Amino acid sequence: MVHLVVSNDRDVALQLVDLDRYPIENLDQGRGAEFLAQCRADMESQGWCNFADFVRPEALDALAQEANDLLPTAETLTIKRTIYQGEVDPDAPAGDPRRQEYVHKAVQLADDQIPQSTLIQQLYQSDLLTGFIRRVQGKEQLYRCADEFQALNVVALQPGSWHAWHYDTTECTMTLLLQAAEEGGDFAFIPNSRTDDGEDREAVDGLLAGDMSKAQTFRRGAGAFTLFRGGYSLHGVTQVKGERPRITAIMTYSEQENEVIADDINVRIYGKRVERILAARKSA
Repeated sequence: MVHLVVSNDRDVALQLVDLDRYPIENLDQGRGAEFLAQCRADMESQGWCNFADFVRPEALDALAQEANDLLPTAETLTIKRTIYQGEVDPDAPAGDPRRQEYVHKAVQLADDQIPQSTLIQQLYQSDLLTGFIRRVQGKEQLYRCADEFQALNVVALQPGSWHAWHYDTTECTMTLLLQAAEEGGDFAFIPNSRTDDGEDREAVDGLLAGDMSKAQTFRRGAGAFTLFRGGYSLHGVTQVKGERPRITAIMTYSEQENEVIADDINVRIYGKRVERILAARKSA
């Protein structure tokens, strides 16, 4: 059994992240400033940054074991949604993706199912990590999502499963790969496929029809931390193959303080358990 002790007197990111390789503790001078400048340049030029082996090996072992211990308590969810997360719009033009639901299955822990004492929750709650993400994303302010279900998730894609194409409900979503698939399970997306002014419908329609020519796909090893603009970049995960599930921690951030997600979207993602929780509150 892997047991990693962290100190409550220090930000947990200082204890889990490979600071020799990724000097996130001081981004204002020296190596840290150079690292941040490269991250910002990568984000501007390609719409994403990927950091292999972001957490130290012993931290990754502990995080992966923690996730595998928790996942048997999770439900297997059949998730149906449009790429925009909303309901199917029967009045949309023929061929419009708002008319189409895309489906995948995942074993998924919502934020309220992940104890605050876990290492992954402590890492997500790290002010140091949040500040690093804010600066790479070029935001004046950035907050951890306040939604009780969506803030932090742990998702396992079993062999044969994939993650359907979608935009995230907030702009800034980060992923930490805790356990890689033996084969497949590649992250694929179209960077900045939509903006506040519109959407690259040619690229989006092509991808939904199976044309991957405008998508970027890369394989990541366990421990990789990926930053991208999930609310503006259509993305998904290719089919997982082999015997081992692909396990990811999904961390959600927002420029809006105390942002929560609409109940109907949470029910669509998390299913009957969350539907019962929300219904009980309304009837209380």
